[in-house]
Amino acid sequence: MFSKLMACFITGLIFLIDISLLAQDQKLADSLIHAYKEGNYKDELQVLQEIAEYESDPNVALTYSVLLIEKALTQSNHLYAHSGYLQKGNHLQSLGNYIEALQAYFKSEEHAALAGDELGKAGVLIAIADTYSEMGNSSNAKSYYRKGLKEVRQINDSVVLATTLLNAGDEYLKTKNYDTAMQYFKESGIIFKILDVPIGLAYNFGNSGMVYAETGNDSLAEKNIMQAIVILEELEDYHPIAVYLTYLSDIYLRKNDIEKAFSYAEQSLNLSRQQNLKKEISEAHLKLAELNKTVGDYEKAYGHFEDHILYRDSIRNIEAVQEMARLRTENEVAKKQTEVDLLEQKEKTQSAIVVATGIGMLFIGLIAFGLYRRNKFISRTKSIIEKERNRSDRLLQNILPEETALELKNSGKVKSKRFDSVSVLFGDFVGFTRYSERLSPEELVDCVDFYFSKFDEIVEKYGLEKIKTLGDCYMCAGGLPFPVKDHAQRLTLAAFEMQEFVSTFKAKSELASERIKFNIKIGINSGPVVAGVVGTKKFAYDIWGDTVNIASRMESHSEPGQINISESTYKLIDHNFICEHRGEIEVKNKGLMRMYYVKGIKEHARKMIDFKEPLLENK
Repeated sequence: MFSKLMACFITGLIFLIDISLLAQDQKLADSLIHAYKEGNYKDELQVLQEIAEYESDPNVALTYSVLLIEKALTQSNHLYAHSGYLQKGNHLQSLGNYIEALQAYFKSEEHAALAGDELGKAGVLIAIADTYSEMGNSSNAKSYYRKGLKEVRQINDSVVLATTLLNAGDEYLKTKNYDTAMQYFKESGIIFKILDVPIGLAYNFGNSGMVYAETGNDSLAEKNIMQAIVILEELEDYHPIAVYLTYLSDIYLRKNDIEKAFSYAEQSLNLSRQQNLKKEISEAHLKLAELNKTVGDYEKAYGHFEDHILYRDSIRNIEAVQEMARLRTENEVAKKQTEVDLLEQKEKTQSAIVVATGIGMLFIGLIAFGLYRRNKFISRTKSIIEKERNRSDRLLQNILPEETALELKNSGKVKSKRFDSVSVLFGDFVGFTRYSERLSPEELVDCVDFYFSKFDEIVEKYGLEKIKTLGDCYMCAGGLPFPVKDHAQRLTLAAFEMQEFVSTFKAKSELASERIKFNIKIGINSGPVVAGVVGTKKFAYDIWGDTVNIASRMESHSEPGQINISESTYKLIDHNFICEHRGEIEVKNKGLMRMYYVKGIKEHARKMIDFKEPLLENK
């Protein structure tokens, strides 16, 4: 299904009208970026909008989308703010950040309404529908398609109407509501034919063909899909062709024409490999596995099925990482259970001693021998219990701060505690999802562990507390569980070491492992928090409060290779660190906030560090 691809098509139509301008153009984007940096432009908002549209790297495009939003809001220009939020949503969607994409689209809709741009508002509704479709939320997707269609019909823009009908039909096709899907496809097909829009006709033919294939009308399915492929080959749009070829393979399998079924499946696989379409490679291998099984070649069928699983898992590598982390946690809990089992064994053993003593009164001659053996057994059991208890204590201290672990061990629970002044750091790898697609789950876990293990060493070096990791995000804090005056300075020094470690490995030979390719962006905020232990079985030490939320916002508003801090942190470290004021930046649910980049350590502070003296807070 191709609703997401068509979303880009319709968005371009809304803002540019000229279809020839819709494709991303990296050369043009590079030229515009150069002109912007040199100050060689007439309209700053317009050049930022064009960079956000033409830039092919979603992370770079996202940066300029955010900059466009900031500039437009400063000038109260709702039309460009609407465009900036829309572009931000598009690029977040392409990175798989669907929740943030939806938030951007909702803001885009607000500014489109304020600007009186009805066509823009309709386009945002359709983009929201497409995003829900990508998330698998069919109910919300259909609801927004209906809203979008209602708006578009009132505006009376034929191309946008046809594209919206095609996207909505695609959603009904995915949910097997074939009658409604075909109704939308027929209406959009008529419009695309009258307006002579080749890409629209191609998708219309292809999706109609898939409906016919699903409903058993193989002749019409083949006719429509072949028409779609002819047009798409001329347009060099290969992604849908790879999918349509697997449908043709299905059709000929039902006709019992195995030779043609194999031919179309192999064509799909070859095309998908040429275009590096992982999902389609996976599906083509699955189809070839089915075909080889049908002809009794089980060895080839198994080989293709293994390749299908390999590519399918590479698409789901983030879920695989999370699953492996879950298994690691369960293994640690299993170790704790060992201690409980051994304690139960001790109780059983002691009961056995009492019984043995009673029997020994009747058999005095056996007492010495019996007690000797049992005492030896008890000694071994105690040794095992002590060993496992020590292991359990070490595990608990790895999970929780020492003071908290001791409180939990003694009382069975931990009271939450307020800290009036701490500093919180969030670090996040840039482009993690894009790089992770090229790695197996095992390589990805090894890569994350490689960086986070070093971060753990840095945190321990500066007397900080690691809080948790979430995917590729690392969170730590200074000033707890034992308050210290220089928590902000310690955390900033740690941030510099983390950046230096990531940069050092990234700068190494091109032949080096993928794990050295990342950039990291860091955010720090200071203030009060509440700390405590979550859970009753799988314990987790965590912190809460507005300070934590703002630290996360500092990270999200940072840039690769930068340490972005709030004003509260700046006041604690500016005496010892070189800080660059970024101005006031709009922060979600917080309004405008002052932010600073930490650029280095002042000379007098560097000498103190060299002589191992503490960096105290400003006087």
